[in-house]
Amino acid sequence: MQFGVFTVGDVTPDPTTGRTPTEAERIKAMVAIALKAEEVGLDVFATGEHHNPPFVPSSPTTMLGYIAARTERLILSTATTLITTNDPVKIAEDYAMLQHLADGRVDLIMGRGNTGPVYPWFGKDIRDGIDLAIENYALLHKLWREDVVDWQGKHRTPLQSFTSTPRPLDDVPPFVWHGSIRSPQIAEQAAYYGDGFFANHIFWPKEHFQRLITFYRERYEHHGHGAAHQAIVGLGGQVFMRRNSQDAVREFRPYFDNAPVYGHGPSLEEFTEQTPLTVGSPQEVIDKTLTFREHFGDYQRQLFLMDHAGLPLKTVLEQLDFLGEIVPTLRREFAVGRPADVPDAPTHSSMLKAVVR
Repeated sequence: MQFGVFTVGDVTPDPTTGRTPTEAERIKAMVAIALKAEEVGLDVFATGEHHNPPFVPSSPTTMLGYIAARTERLILSTATTLITTNDPVKIAEDYAMLQHLADGRVDLIMGRGNTGPVYPWFGKDIRDGIDLAIENYALLHKLWREDVVDWQGKHRTPLQSFTSTPRPLDDVPPFVWHGSIRSPQIAEQAAYYGDGFFANHIFWPKEHFQRLITFYRERYEHHGHGAAHQAIVGLGGQVFMRRNSQDAVREFRPYFDNAPVYGHGPSLEEFTEQTPLTVGSPQEVIDKTLTFREHFGDYQRQLFLMDHAGLPLKTVLEQLDFLGEIVPTLRREFAVGRPADVPDAPTHSSMLKAVVR
């Protein structure tokens, strides 16, 4: 199991003080969170990609390249790389470059994003969203695996005898997860290529994601990549911890009540009952997180959202300390009864070894 954190990079007022961080403060806070993640023993830091206020991470490779230079072990990922509105040629080049700089500590979560206006900003039509995701990834997959590419599609100009540079490190492309909160077509895409499927698993009840993940697992087996239980699954999650649950609820409530994504809707208690959100003691977080395997089967990656809704950096770093404390227990408990043929999450070194064999 890999454990880590992901950020969407929102710039949100702190409801308890009314203060809004500057863009510079928020960007540097994201870097501090990544460095803390490595310090406390986490495996992964992932950043979203957004091109509109109130978000700041418009250039994930810039941020991840900077973090790569300041870390040694941390896997650098994206919480979403917009496969629909980014040019797949540029994705191929940018992330291969990052792969070299980070000595292979790179993977991506491909997605369509959740901001409709981004499509016309980059000259695309939102009605083509699924088609763009399918066609652009097919080209990206090809660019990383063929030295000379001839290609023609519907949504960009053709390529003739084109070579993407630099080539992937050791001729091993970055591992790709396909992220979706609602689209079986994306689960099918992940299964077709034998890639990972990442279910955000934040805002909706488990039954919704059970359907998507079950479908992905079945199609993964159908396409001949292995048994359904061997498919590569990642989950999102969201936690807030204090030593006792009453303090956690009291401190987090104003952030929850005013959060742009779910504030002024269901109560904190309703939301924690119906979704993966856990607000309480470290043991409560351990107990609820371990139920995810009951719902989705053995899986490979667990990422937590911990720095949104205006939470100050000091508080987020404290949350990461808590997470560092409980992850050894989570690792140990998730390993109990895990079938020997369930693979670990692919890494550059494991994929390179598979090629060499």
